[in-house]
Amino acid sequence: MSWTTIETERLILRHWLTADSEPFAALNADPRVMEFFPSPLTRKQSDEFIDRIAAGFVSHGFGLWALELKATGDFIGFTGLSIPRFEAAFMPTVEVGWRLAKSAWGNGYATEAARASIREGFERYDLQEIVSFTYEGNMPSRAVMERLQMTREPGDDFVHPSLVGHRLAPHVLYRLPADP
Repeated sequence: MSWTTIETERLILRHWLTADSEPFAALNADPRVMEFFPSPLTRKQSDEFIDRIAAGFVSHGFGLWALELKATGDFIGFTGLSIPRFEAAFMPTVEVGWRLAKSAWGNGYATEAARASIREGFERYDLQEIVSFTYEGNMPSRAVMERLQMTREPGDDFVHPSLVGHRLAPHVLYRLPADP
């Protein structure tokens, strides 16, 4: 399989390495990182997530790239494109998403890497629209979406079908067309 590597000013979006498993499991076990998810992930769940990411690259050619700091080579999380695995009115679609270690927060890395992922989606994969969504109270992720110039139409908001009845069920949807 051929993996695309993307470089930005400060980051490398790359294929996953065996060495990423441990810091990824620590990131997924951090309650602060996982605040807007139903629960932190176990090591097994984290490793299974990496397997699903690899399968996404095989199926679609794109996926969630491991995110590395250029200056240090440190793994700090993931950013990339994925196809949501649930039914909703806005499906089918491609989502841009990110998850970064707390130590990487507040540096603009999520925005920088997501912008590169979006560019890849539009230029290499000829996508016509990319979306992003999150729990309505996840203001940090919503701020990233807005910095990416994604727009929200309140009529697009939805109850996440995997979270019905959970406090995290209300979600907002942001969209970015290829040619705004």
